[in-house]
Amino acid sequence: MDVFELTDVNAAYNGKQVLHGVSLRIPKGERIALVGPSGAGKSTLLSLFQKKYAAQCALVPQDTGLVKPLSVFHNVYMGKLNHHSIWYNMLNLFWPQAKEVASVQKVIQPLGLEEKLYRTAGELSGGERQRTAIARALHQGGEILLGDEPVSAVDITQARTVLCELHDTFHTAILALHDVSLALDYADRIVGLRDGRIVFDKPTQDTTLQELKHFYTN
Repeated sequence: MDVFELTDVNAAYNGKQVLHGVSLRIPKGERIALVGPSGAGKSTLLSLFQKKYAAQCALVPQDTGLVKPLSVFHNVYMGKLNHHSIWYNMLNLFWPQAKEVASVQKVIQPLGLEEKLYRTAGELSGGERQRTAIARALHQGGEILLGDEPVSAVDITQARTVLCELHDTFHTAILALHDVSLALDYADRIVGLRDGRIVFDKPTQDTTLQELKHFYTN
């Protein structure tokens, strides 16, 4: 597949129209940053892409989607549940296999989670939970990454580390990012939403920081 695409889509949530005739075409290998005020429709747009291309996507949801009673290992391992039999997954639930532990450790080490491997997700800080959700997506892999504010709970240094790891793993990505400086550093293209419509779509190289800040305040 060379292109990921939604054409003239409308979407409602709780009976309220959220997206109005939105079309977005993303060539393979392009990294998109979605920007816009809260309620603009970014999360809904990501959800529509996830539903259409579920088999090819890794997702970092805004709420992290972790199973709190399970460990970091198990939450990250879950990214590849569909790669194994039910029997093998049950085995790893009770007796993590050495090769699976090593595979998960390789993913979490750059994210600073190696000492949290067997801590339950419920014991983690907000930033640690977010990095665990990112590790799960990295472990899962896929053709395209979808992220809904994937670095909102970490500091700027950690955010840049996380985005570098994502950059190295996923060549195609759509990330909702509130930090416009990170958006400019990470993405090839900036797509802005307001009131459920795309009102801004430009290559990053043609977009200024001031322009994006102005977009948020008007």
